[in-house]
Amino acid sequence: MESYRIGLVPGPVRVPQEIKGAWLNDYASPDLEGEFFGLYRENQLLLKKLLHTENDIIITSGEAMSILWGSLKSTLRSDGKLLAVSSGLFGEGFAEMAEALGVNAEVCAFPYDEVPDPQKVYEHALRFRPDVITAVHCETPSGTLTPCLEDLGRIAREVDALFVVDFVSSAGGAELDVDVCGIDIGLLGSQKVLSMPPCLSVSSISKRAWSVIEDVNYSGYESYLSWKNVPDEHLTPYTHDWAAMKALNISLNMINREGVEAFRKRHNESAKLCRDMGREIGLRLFPKNESISSPTVTAFYVPEKFSWPEFDMALRERGLAVGGNYGKLAGKVFRIGHMGSQADPELVREGMSVIREVMGM
Repeated sequence: MESYRIGLVPGPVRVPQEIKGAWLNDYASPDLEGEFFGLYRENQLLLKKLLHTENDIIITSGEAMSILWGSLKSTLRSDGKLLAVSSGLFGEGFAEMAEALGVNAEVCAFPYDEVPDPQKVYEHALRFRPDVITAVHCETPSGTLTPCLEDLGRIAREVDALFVVDFVSSAGGAELDVDVCGIDIGLLGSQKVLSMPPCLSVSSISKRAWSVIEDVNYSGYESYLSWKNVPDEHLTPYTHDWAAMKALNISLNMINREGVEAFRKRHNESAKLCRDMGREIGLRLFPKNESISSPTVTAFYVPEKFSWPEFDMALRERGLAVGGNYGKLAGKVFRIGHMGSQADPELVREGMSVIREVMGM
């Protein structure tokens, strides 16, 4: 399927026409024009407001995986230590990435259908003394939202570690205060709550993080260091994507016009409708407790009378696309993405009605 009549995949989400319009203009070279750097600076300020932070904002080209790698390469030496707080696939992924870089990594693991326990993390961090602690705000494959980021941020400071958080699938759609949570490096992707294609990545970076980044002095493609003074110096380390930066500006201004609180309320209402309708038609929620379910994505068990390929095909035949899963959850759990443009109660209602029809077959 090249496109979905009813698209509820948890990213990339549907791109609204207003945002698509950013690609209709023939932009000049971002390397040469002051207007581009003015746009970059404006987007930085809008993102600070969205994320509740005074930390620096860096906006780079490429899908969010680039900054997951960049955050580790920019802050860890080969003799460094990383503690990955994990209750899902992406939490574990941080440790796997660190190990690939030759870094000593340990996982403080919790079940996929639960969220981290700060006390256990604290005990692990005191014993291991990591240089970096990583966490995932929204474990998209599990449909969970980690509620204890502020506790984890305090733990990171007590053991003198940087706190790196993947909020790729949550920031904007879920309540999040980067500064209150003590997040040193926060990671956001364009194709989720921002309702864009997977073309830009956003990182928030604290003064503590900059000190480490400057000391490590990594200089590869994903390096943060070369982005530190982009607007002031009118220079980027590689040719940026002006159209994508304009699309980001449109997206952020759309959120502001709606109002950040109203935007989050729409996510919560869409999520509640999804879960309520799911229960009504006999679906079983994957997280053990609904209170830890994310407002941006809901994970259900695949109905027992179907295999995942059968269920997926039956939905697709009726125009509905949802997300499958990976790793231990592959074939067992599916996901409904109600983030950004898809945080739409009418769209969710239509999609859940298709699932009702298929389950009644």
